Amino acid sequence: MDLGIRGKRALVCASSKGLGRGCAEALAEAGVDLVMNARGAEALEATAAEIREKYGVNVVTVAADVTSAEGQAAVLEAAQGVDILVNNAGGPPPGMWTDWEREDFLSALDANMLTPIAFMKALVPGMIEKGWGRVVNITSQSVKAPIAVLGLSNSARAGLTGYVAGTSRQVAQYGVNINNLLPGSHDTDRIAALDAGAAKNAGVSVEEARATRQSTIPAGRDGTISEFGATCAFMCSQHAGFMVGQNILLDGGNVNATL
Repeated sequence: MDLGIRGKRALVCASSKGLGRGCAEALAEAGVDLVMNARGAEALEATAAEIREKYGVNVVTVAADVTSAEGQAAVLEAAQGVDILVNNAGGPPPGMWTDWEREDFLSALDANMLTPIAFMKALVPGMIEKGWGRVVNITSQSVKAPIAVLGLSNSARAGLTGYVAGTSRQVAQYGVNINNLLPGSHDTDRIAALDAGAAKNAGVSVEEARATRQSTIPAGRDGTISEFGATCAFMCSQHAGFMVGQNILLDGGNVNATL
């Protein structure tokens, strides 16, 4: 399917690996030029080089921590005029409700709510001026079904979801569509770390912990970053022009809900 976005420009945050890389690759395959961001310069440059060679698109890289004012400024300077924004950030660490103090919540809010909002405020006006734009916020299945040990993530991402619910409906008339993409378990470093933690707590091998977790997923497996990227690219395409303020689950059926 022709996504109709060849020649567009996209900012994809946290895109050196994992879900962000999947989105960057899928957009590049559709002919979209990229501004890629991640904290680690080495991994970012390696991924960007692979994408340039494979897809022949223009790729600009900005190694920066986007939760800092300096990092945000550097990324936004490179990303002015983009047509597509993919907000993405790693989730805060797991724990129990007794573990978290005010500073922990502020860090989670900075990464998973306030930074995506800042990027939307900075870049959506340019999309409105052009009469076309797409924003995809990568959040989590926990927005639909909270995960007890991910209380920091639950809180911050739910706040972003509420912001998008109102904002998306204010800008849709200008041809700008804002939606959220909610991953379940995917084959990434994040899920590997969670499996390792679960294995340690249960006194079992990582393989046993992973198998136990995957047995609760109706699909019986973790998702791949290519599957995730393809879904993101569709949400950024010309075909998603009537999709406004939606929360799209990609979780292998893990969230057991009618709506």
